[in-house]
Amino acid sequence: MTQQNLFLGIDCGTQGTKAIVLDASSGKVLGLGAAAHTLISGANGRREQHTQEWLDAFTEATHRALQQAGVDGQDILGIGVSGQQHGLVLLDDSGQVLRPAKLWCDTETAAENERLLQYLGGESASLERLGVAIAPGYTVSKLLWTREQHPEVFARIAHILLPHDYLNYWLTGRAVAEYGDASGTGYFNVRSRTWDVALLQHIDPSGRLQAALPTLIEADQAVGTILPAIAERLGINPDAIVSSGGGDNMMGAIGTGNIAPGVITMSLGSSGTVYAFADQPNVSPQASVATFCSSSGGWLPLICTMNLTNATGVIRELFDLDLDAFNALVEQAPIGADGVSMLPFLNGERVPALPHATGSLHGLTMTNLTRANLCRAVVEGTTFGLRYGLDLLRQTGLHSQSIRLIGGGSKSPVWRQMVADIMHTEVICTEQSEAAALGAAIQAAWSQSGESLASLCEKCVSVDPASRTLPVADNVSAYQHAYERYQQHVATL
Repeated sequence: MTQQNLFLGIDCGTQGTKAIVLDASSGKVLGLGAAAHTLISGANGRREQHTQEWLDAFTEATHRALQQAGVDGQDILGIGVSGQQHGLVLLDDSGQVLRPAKLWCDTETAAENERLLQYLGGESASLERLGVAIAPGYTVSKLLWTREQHPEVFARIAHILLPHDYLNYWLTGRAVAEYGDASGTGYFNVRSRTWDVALLQHIDPSGRLQAALPTLIEADQAVGTILPAIAERLGINPDAIVSSGGGDNMMGAIGTGNIAPGVITMSLGSSGTVYAFADQPNVSPQASVATFCSSSGGWLPLICTMNLTNATGVIRELFDLDLDAFNALVEQAPIGADGVSMLPFLNGERVPALPHATGSLHGLTMTNLTRANLCRAVVEGTTFGLRYGLDLLRQTGLHSQSIRLIGGGSKSPVWRQMVADIMHTEVICTEQSEAAALGAAIQAAWSQSGESLASLCEKCVSVDPASRTLPVADNVSAYQHAYERYQQHVATL
């Protein structure tokens, strides 16, 4: 029997934490665990979470994954952590969290972001300087907001961390960052792969923010060894290494084998993302395309929509439907939802760039106002946002014969067919839908074993042939008409 080489992959997302146990020798996922988070919401766009919930969910999900895998936690060789991008975790000089973490979907700092964008000279100038156009939700505006709204907190800042950086700090006691996740802060130059210290000095000339930045490490480097007390809490090997980890999109790229040109990944999660590996930082002139660094040595041009399963979930809960009943209603309604269109911008929107937009319904009549049409309209509306973003990526020269689909929405055959038809491209799912957690585990194996990332991905990432979905010509045409209607509604905002 081949000796197992066990690694733990963690994905700390908006809705919860997922954990997987990976045997890197066989490439098999042996166990999965999950635990939920709650969200602090405000009418002003506030979206925050208590970091203690992340730690509790991390522990619970790990215990469940180990139990399902039926393995001894003392055999875990390493841990990789994926985290939601753009969030802000502030620590004092004793390592204590100063306030709840502001998340990627927080738009409370939209005014601060606009002021910073004006300082940079607008979107084009931001693209020229940073390689990205800073947007509401990025980390940089959260720092300016904290200085102005919570000066007493700002004065105590000793460490500025992203969510996955914070979890690595909890695991090891070391404050470090990795280039992929760092590239989504808005104070990082994606071309030179360096912090933009001058932008931080504009926010606070004292140099406090510059001094609080974590050390940057490469994706294949280890942060360190897990702290004994945390190893005991998790029930794992106290000699386990903690790899650099990364943002959820960067880890999702690894978890779908998207580490070389020619693959496009689309995630149907709380947010919607589409991304592809690039070996050069070819920055798009379109502000909605973020040319992040990858966590595999290159770059990861990406678009992100702010409203996906969080929007479909609201409609599902409104009608008190389980997933099967919701999908049945979506399938029951005709393509185009009988003329009903939904702009599902419940959190504002990044793609299209409408940070102050709200959700809206269009085309309602006495005859088409049905639950089925509303359910289909929200799924179509969120998917049209992804089509808008995919078209922007295609304009940069990124192409693929198929789309690798991940995230909770990918489990729905109805939604898979809709994606194939709207994108006019074959869709296939990876066998492991928790791609970010898998990518984190693969990265831990890469860091610990010295085996090449390409070899590990070939062994650990596989597609599900049964999920292969081809576009249907008549559907493609019908969706194109509905998409053009969506574009007309967006143009009025």
